[in-house]
Amino acid sequence: MKKKLILNALTANAPTNVNQGLWRHPGHKGKNFNDIEYWVELAQVLERGKFHALFIVDIGGVYDVYKGSKDPGIKAGTQYPINDPLYLVPALTMVTKSLGFAITASTTYDVPFALARRYSTVDHISKGRVGWNIVTSFLESGAKNHGNDLQTPHDERYAIANEFMDVCYKLWESSWREDAIKADIESNTFAEPTLVRYIDHNEKYFNVPGPHICSPSVQRTPFLYQAGMSKAGRDFAAKHAEAIFLQAPSPEYVRSSVDDIRKTAANYGRDPQSLKFIPSMFVCVAETDEEAKAKYDEYFSYIDREGALVLFGGWFGMDLGIYDDDEDLRKVDNVAISKAISQWADSSKTPDALWNKARVAEELALGGRSDIVIGSPTTVADRMEEWIEVGDIDGFNMQSAIVPGTYIDIVDLLIPELQKRGRFWNDYAVPGGSLRENMYATPGDSHLRSHHPGSKFSWNKDDPFPLESHKRAKR
Repeated sequence: MKKKLILNALTANAPTNVNQGLWRHPGHKGKNFNDIEYWVELAQVLERGKFHALFIVDIGGVYDVYKGSKDPGIKAGTQYPINDPLYLVPALTMVTKSLGFAITASTTYDVPFALARRYSTVDHISKGRVGWNIVTSFLESGAKNHGNDLQTPHDERYAIANEFMDVCYKLWESSWREDAIKADIESNTFAEPTLVRYIDHNEKYFNVPGPHICSPSVQRTPFLYQAGMSKAGRDFAAKHAEAIFLQAPSPEYVRSSVDDIRKTAANYGRDPQSLKFIPSMFVCVAETDEEAKAKYDEYFSYIDREGALVLFGGWFGMDLGIYDDDEDLRKVDNVAISKAISQWADSSKTPDALWNKARVAEELALGGRSDIVIGSPTTVADRMEEWIEVGDIDGFNMQSAIVPGTYIDIVDLLIPELQKRGRFWNDYAVPGGSLRENMYATPGDSHLRSHHPGSKFSWNKDDPFPLESHKRAKR
């Protein structure tokens, strides 16, 4: 049986995501990101195309590495200003029935008790259509604005994240038995106290007694996405993630990471095939290859190279503004920059080009570090199938040039071709179902897989429990 693709639409609650300068394009409505009508139109386009989810990224501060200033990023609208994405979910669930929502939140600048409450709330409201894109954050400006003098070291952020997840699992999975809500008028019992218990988590980073302030939602734990590709990030993904967000220019580039994470997941006792690998891809599709190329060239005429260099500075923590315009960045005396650019160039379609600031900007401005595929539905679908076979991936987070135009093209032109090839469903696996049901195509099963580490905390209806378990244990 052919593997059917997972498709998410990747964007930000901001004027641009990785389509720098395209806010000026007359067809891009991203400048209206503060208006709910913009989001309603997008969500309805995606549901018409049977997209699995609207995936909304987020950042914790302003990009201010490039030229050592906040000004270039603010001027370019480089993921700035940016609104909290979670608050879109209640409104958009009112105008859709099956589309999921993958929402980014940080384990470094949040606290598990409050985050667990927010995600339980939107999971209730959406009837289980919410996912959490778990990030540990990377901006120095984010650290300072959240009360830290310096950014927490990288690997410690993942240590915090691991404990953060344990607290959330305990709150979501263990604090309430699934039949605790009684709503019994005769006995005047809304919830049975013996079926709600403290979690009494007290470890290195968090002291959370509980109990969870929300009753169990449809999924209990939201569907879990993650995007880190460092050594610590891969280990975290192998343990916790159900879907892993990748940014890479080719399937050959990601295959070793996919294999490594699947192997590590198996070492954690998980089914390695239960992890869904979802790289980002930018598609410019039209009826013919020639029309698609003309459309792409028109989009490209709007790119903002300064905005793209702002993105690079934020993502890599390196300021390219100090270098001359004609300087090959693979040969500069900064080892970190020369290594990063050399690896990127080697994996690109233009390794022999002059990799100066302009080249870096042009590679990043439209689609980020994603694969860029331009052509007819046949051309694009061929490339997607190559990713499946070579990269062992499970779907794509689709970037955009203009919203909703890019997604309308995908829905009207590309998806019918994928359906014809048996690579995309004709309808949601569970119309009106939870995000986890649709991501796994498992009707009636909205909870964590039994082999997921979070499931060990589950308190199900048939589980035995001591009568006094709801009371606080003596310390």
